[in-house]
Amino acid sequence: MNFRLLLSLKRQPQLTVSILESENNKQVNQRKILNKFIDHPVKFLIKHNITPNQLSFLGFACSLIFSVLLAFGILHISLWWGWIGPFFLFWAGAFDVFDGEVARRTEKNTRAGAFLDSNLDRVSDGLIVIGMILGNLIDYITGFILIFLIMMISYIRARAENEGIGMIGIGLMERAERFILLFFAFIIEIWVHYLTTTFFGYPSPLFFQIFILIFIILLIITILQRFVYSYKNLKNLDQMT
Repeated sequence: MNFRLLLSLKRQPQLTVSILESENNKQVNQRKILNKFIDHPVKFLIKHNITPNQLSFLGFACSLIFSVLLAFGILHISLWWGWIGPFFLFWAGAFDVFDGEVARRTEKNTRAGAFLDSNLDRVSDGLIVIGMILGNLIDYITGFILIFLIMMISYIRARAENEGIGMIGIGLMERAERFILLFFAFIIEIWVHYLTTTFFGYPSPLFFQIFILIFIILLIITILQRFVYSYKNLKNLDQMT
């Protein structure tokens, strides 16, 4: 599974075009693959006059429902009921993609829309982490670390783009990749909880503990990648002026 499949369709504010903002090969390939899967749903949404902002709120609502379900321990209730949580996370990610593509095809890439989408994304990220804390998947300190790292990833991008540096596709763990990785991790956690309870008589927390550690390392790598990329390109721009 390519964890970077969903990156290129997010709505972006209109930034000053520079030599650093041209599409790279990765973005082109991602768009080709994505168009095969989302073309019909996007056409349906456009046909029924669903706006990008409405899709952003739908994605936020799915994230909110998912976080509440996590807080009530939906993953560990039963093997079948546990799938309700990842179901809402999947649609949160899907709407996150659809809003950007609808905006692009209907030429509604507005600054206000991008601002709304970005802020809803940050709130959604925080709610999901809070849901994991209240659902006893992680402790409060780990939750604080996750929120801090996720917000730093977003802040570096926002600050760099404010200076005219294109950041689409930069970094190992952008938001779409985080959603996909979490989606599969939650599904595996459902099975691990069920199987260890069935065969050993008690649930094992080992899988999710290892996953979160790896997840944090990947977030730190992403921060370093974005920081180095932004700093180097800003230095190049300074030398050109």
